Amino acid sequence: MTKSSIGTEDKMSAIDANTLPLQRLYHWERERADAVWLTQPMGGGELRELTWRQGADEVRRVAAYLRAQDWPAGSRIAILGKNSAQWILADLAVWMAGHVSVPLYPMQTAANARQILEHCEAVACFVGKLDDWAGMKPALDGIQAIALPLSPPAAEPAPGGPLWDDIVARTAPLAGQPTRAAEELATIIYTSGTTGQSKGVMHSFGTLTAAVTMGMQRARLTSHDRMLSYLPLAHIAERALVELGTLTSGMPLFFAESLDTFQADLQRARPTVFFSVPRLWTKFQQGVNAKLPQPKLALLLKLPVIGGIVRRKVLTGLGLDQTRMAAGGASPMPAELLRWWAALGLQITEAYGMTENAGISQATLEHEFRPGTVGRSYDGVDCRIDPATGEIQMKSAGLMLGYYKAPELTREAFTADGWLHTGDKGLFEPDGNLRIIGRVKDNFKSSKGKYIAPAPIEDKLSRHPAIEACCVVGANLEKAIGLVMLNEAAAKEPRTTLGASLAEHLQQINATLDPHEQLACIVVSDQPWSIEAGFLTPTFKIKRNRIEEAYEARFASWAGGREPVQWMQR
Repeated sequence: MTKSSIGTEDKMSAIDANTLPLQRLYHWERERADAVWLTQPMGGGELRELTWRQGADEVRRVAAYLRAQDWPAGSRIAILGKNSAQWILADLAVWMAGHVSVPLYPMQTAANARQILEHCEAVACFVGKLDDWAGMKPALDGIQAIALPLSPPAAEPAPGGPLWDDIVARTAPLAGQPTRAAEELATIIYTSGTTGQSKGVMHSFGTLTAAVTMGMQRARLTSHDRMLSYLPLAHIAERALVELGTLTSGMPLFFAESLDTFQADLQRARPTVFFSVPRLWTKFQQGVNAKLPQPKLALLLKLPVIGGIVRRKVLTGLGLDQTRMAAGGASPMPAELLRWWAALGLQITEAYGMTENAGISQATLEHEFRPGTVGRSYDGVDCRIDPATGEIQMKSAGLMLGYYKAPELTREAFTADGWLHTGDKGLFEPDGNLRIIGRVKDNFKSSKGKYIAPAPIEDKLSRHPAIEACCVVGANLEKAIGLVMLNEAAAKEPRTTLGASLAEHLQQINATLDPHEQLACIVVSDQPWSIEAGFLTPTFKIKRNRIEEAYEARFASWAGGREPVQWMQR
């Protein structure tokens, strides 16, 4: 079965040069020269605001510096650091100078960062704000580092090399309007990867622009919108919606300083468009319920006048009272969570995409509320389900050029007739909304030879308010088991009370499953699953292979245990 929009081939062929990223920068430099573009917290309550004129001027000066290094055109220049105004300006400077940007996740290991830098043969790396510079520093050995304003201070082992502010102060701006053709390579985005090593996804200026153009049909961003940038800019969702979104629309951007100041940063921005991952939407919910228990909140929301007052008060307290579009992505959003936010008056759009298609494939429509689906294809996207495997396959003008230095992997990523393998299994609802039902390769066999799809069971598990993340495993076991990580508040609760609640939850889940799918037990992790430990990707997706590697030796004993809820021992 295929669900598609018409005209994909037409959209593949014509990209208006005026919509490409650098041309958009020049447009706003001219049309909104004195409007504040980027608002950056500098620490200690200090804010730095940059207008479009000032931001473009910094880009021009740094681009002139990069050109003066006499690197070959198309050299790879990395950007490593947390989100900041200069992160985006550095990306634009790399492009203006004629090179290719390579974003790096700030939370990854030094070994992985080093592997990427070597693989792409980076000639330099912009270094911004990092939590552990001492741990990351070895990754940059032998590579010229350029320190962004929020990079580790000189009092500590600093990145060395030139400072962004010094370059801006001492370098004349690049004149004119240097442009890059749509077919030129713009960036190599190394996937965060739930399995195996990262692959370098190549996108041109044209593929990025095509994807953003399709996305804007739904988002409808204008210069009157506002966004807060805090999810990693190394991820395609933040790069497309936030960085390319501001260039397309001319809207101002605000940046978050830290986790401790996040609420204040959100209040400052009061975003009209807010994108987040399910984990943060859940944390917001937990924060509200900590102050206003769910039974009382539900009762108040049913009252005609008081309900409206409560909704406004809750959203204002979160900094989301001006939000006209809320979106979620990167991993599935539990249906109950979507309903909770809808009751507060915030209908969250579920978006589906991946690095290989520049983040643009499907999204739910604002006039439809379909929890459990990821909506309909964007105009310009063709989507089909492989009848043999159930795999979702798609194509659009936003598809990657391929994987860097990996022609064989590139060939494997596409079908013989040019459709992208997503690796996800799905089905179309009768009304055309797409439902994702798991990963093609995640299914496993029990010892009785029955196939088990973990994703639907994980969705049910995650509905317990104490569970922050979960993973269903059990290849070659008689019954599968559910490994769970508790949220911070639940981890402090007495085990007796929580164990009883989880046991009841397990019983309710098993009652909805076929006998071969039922879980033997829930096993509670004794430690957080963190990005640093390799259990999560930088976008908080579970790395199934890492979970199995860490705990596989104990699967059989847990599955054979008598208790429905078991606690790991260090």
